[in-house]
Formats: sequence, structure tokens, C-alpha cells
Amino acid sequence: MNIKKLEVCLSPVLYGEYISQEAITVVVDILRATSSICAALENGARSIIPVGTVEEARDYKQRGFLVAAERDGYVLDFADFGNSPFNFSREKIVGMDIAYSTTNGTQTIEMASTSFDVVIGSFLNISSLTDWLTDSDRDVVILCAGWKNKVNLEDSFFAGALVERLIKSGRYETDCDSAKIVSDLWDSGKDDVLLYIERAAQRNRLREKGLDDCIPFCHTPDTTKVIPVYRDGRLVRF
Repeated sequence: MNIKKLEVCLSPVLYGEYISQEAITVVVDILRATSSICAALENGARSIIPVGTVEEARDYKQRGFLVAAERDGYVLDFADFGNSPFNFSREKIVGMDIAYSTTNGTQTIEMASTSFDVVIGSFLNISSLTDWLTDSDRDVVILCAGWKNKVNLEDSFFAGALVERLIKSGRYETDCDSAKIVSDLWDSGKDDVLLYIERAAQRNRLREKGLDDCIPFCHTPDTTKVIPVYRDGRLVRF
């Protein structure tokens, strides 16, 4: 296998400069969409259908789908539940197709759909994801969902963790400045991840809404081996 290129896109508004039909895009929204997607598929959901708009999510509900949907952390009034990974318990979702719409993550997944492949990244599946990517023999773009098109800390921090693992694999190299920036972030906080993530604005937003119980879970590595991949408009287990 040849050495492949690794890049990091810190915000969806920059993605046009990175997009490649020959690269795998890893979509990252640590708090909370991509963590919740991994949890849902681990707990037996058949598929997750990323939905960009509230109107589309409402339409899925009217068609009889189970719907998980939020904006700014608040569950939409027609949705069955919101965006916490703890919402996706096995008894609620096993065997179900779930329409899923969030403030940042689901739109970002749709944006990446023209890449060679789209895969979901989180701390929950970081080791399995690393192995899957290194076996792929493809260039990789890590796409951070951010917060309303702004750079955020938690996605960048995770990107640094994944960059470290991919570079150490010997299968990737990078001359991308944003990859080097996130690597420095990870190096500065990896000895105490939860303490470091206290600095994140989204961590404070969730705390203010009483939705921060999932923070430790979303930063716990390797609770699943699930690799969510995008196929025909849905996320399924690889």
C-alpha cells in the first residue's frame, strides 16, 4: 500500500477546499451526533437516516418513522426523542430505521456524501475506525461539524486524537496545517480529556440545559466496534 494523504477540515464552510471523490470523509460531531449514531447502531438500530431540515424530519414522522430531532439541544415537539446517546436504548430502537436531524452533524453528513465514502467518527469507535481507515488504502479527510459553521473545540480535539493514531500507523502522512493544529490540541489535553473538554463552549451549552450527563460517555474510547458508513442515504453498520 502507498502512503496516503491525511487532512483535517475544521468547519463545514471550508469543506469545498477539501472535498474529493477519491477520499474517505470522516464526519465528526462529538457532542453529540456522531457519538449518538455509534451508540444507536451498537444498540441495534437497523439504520440512521440523516435529515438536514426540520421540515424533512417532520415529513418522516408523518410517514411513520421513528424520529430523533433537535435544534440547539432542544427536542423538537414532534420528535420521539432528541440527541443524547442515552436516548438510543436498545428497547426503543432495535431493528428500527431512525430519521435523525440535528443542529450540526446531520447536515454535515449530507454535505460529505459525494466523497468516495463517508464514515462516522467518535471516541466510542476510535480504534475500530483507525483500523478500518488504515485498511482502506484511501486518502482521508476528517470533517469537523463544528457549531453552526464555526470551529469548535471538541471536534477538533477528537480530530487530533485520530490524526495521532493514523500517523502512527505508518499509512498516512500530512502537510496540512489544520491537522497539525488539532494534533497540538490533542497533545495539550489528552492526559485529562474531561478536564480539557471543560473549556468547550458546547460543554457549557449542554450544562446550562441540563444535558451534560453524556459528556463522559461521549469521550470514552472504544465502547463499540461499530463503523457507521453512508449507503444510499442511510448510515448502516459496515
